[in-house]
Amino acid sequence: MIAQADIPASGLSPGTGLIACHECDLLLRDPFPRGHAASPRGRAPRAAEICCPRCGARIYRVTGTSLNRALALALTACIVFVIANAFPIATLDAQGHRNDSTLLGAVHLLWQQDMMPIALLVCVTTVIVPALELLVFSSVLLLLRLGHPLPTLRRLPPVLRVVLHARPWSMIEVFMLGVLVSLVKLAHLASLTAGIALWAYAVLMVLLAALSATVDMRKLWAGLPVRHRSATLKVPSPQPAGSELTAAAFGCVSCHVCGLLSPRPVHGHRADCPRCAAPLHGRIPGSLSGAWALLLSASILFIPANLLPIMETGSMFGAQRDTILSGVAFLWHSGSWPLALLVFVASIVVPLFKLLALALLLLSVGRAWPRHRHVRTRLYRVLELVGRWSMLDIYVVTLLSALVQIQSLAVITVGPGAVAFGAVVVLTMLATLRFDPRLIWDAEASKDVLNHD
Repeated sequence: MIAQADIPASGLSPGTGLIACHECDLLLRDPFPRGHAASPRGRAPRAAEICCPRCGARIYRVTGTSLNRALALALTACIVFVIANAFPIATLDAQGHRNDSTLLGAVHLLWQQDMMPIALLVCVTTVIVPALELLVFSSVLLLLRLGHPLPTLRRLPPVLRVVLHARPWSMIEVFMLGVLVSLVKLAHLASLTAGIALWAYAVLMVLLAALSATVDMRKLWAGLPVRHRSATLKVPSPQPAGSELTAAAFGCVSCHVCGLLSPRPVHGHRADCPRCAAPLHGRIPGSLSGAWALLLSASILFIPANLLPIMETGSMFGAQRDTILSGVAFLWHSGSWPLALLVFVASIVVPLFKLLALALLLLSVGRAWPRHRHVRTRLYRVLELVGRWSMLDIYVVTLLSALVQIQSLAVITVGPGAVAFGAVVVLTMLATLRFDPRLIWDAEASKDVLNHD
């Protein structure tokens, strides 16, 4: 934990020794303004986790990992990523018929089946975003290792902005769970052999988690130049004794990308962060209205997502259409009740929970509820954490349709329910990202303030 900033009466320049919590906007002293923790001479840098004393949010984490170790992780992950996408995930053998598929092959098959939205969703979350993250971090770490200082990397800020915005859509760990569920479903019907890509994805999942914990984003941002410094800001007066000073009350805003404090833009005028060039705004523009629109759209699509078939199976014995609930029932009756419960929670309980929890948060902010702010903030963090796991069923039907393509025996295709369900997942994630948790802590909130700028 760190203490709230003690601002002198004369004020000081924002961006120098101050940070603001991204969840409650509390103004704080930055214990590591240069992006790294101090360490005794001759020892490795210390690791530290900086949390907000008011809402408990993790503001940033200082790592003690060396550049060489981070680069080794990034390059190893790149090699494993290529292997995972070049080799088959599994091989299905049924009565002399063999079939296998890579992840890219499954995406191509979905495209041929006129399931372009699902194909794009799977490709973006399992191929494009992880590849972008690995490419950027490997390149930056390699350039630093070769002796190129951060201030000379002029195109780094916009690239890092893209990576940070894309990070929530990287879902390798959810895909791995989908692979396991798919293999359990097919194990009762045919002989399955795990492919090289299956083990490669398992290793990649671990490497990506290690790389995310190793790369110190705060240190990267701290090493980049700031184009200009603004004039000294004066503390608003009077300040009630014991009051908690926020960045908004101090007349500044925190960049939602790099965290740099800058003067609040004049209403109606555009201002960019002097370090990363991201647009500056006191609160996410149209946070409430945008989140409500996305939430209502997801609520409407939630009904066909559960009623329409998510998977269609054609065989010599006839055709069968499976909804999400019938897939859960199949796993339960086949004896795989742990996976049945897992799929039920990820595909039914979690989406419904997200819809209800988001509605509660939006109503509480719209009506300016003054109580239980800590509870609502924790609820928002839970929404951020569980949002991606609803993609489980999308990955399951993708792999099943790719492996079961034996014309004389059985063919599995993705049903229209998968499109509706995928839209529910995307819309609820977008609604969570659009919602500004700082609105929970805004005192004397009004409709005019909530939708301001």
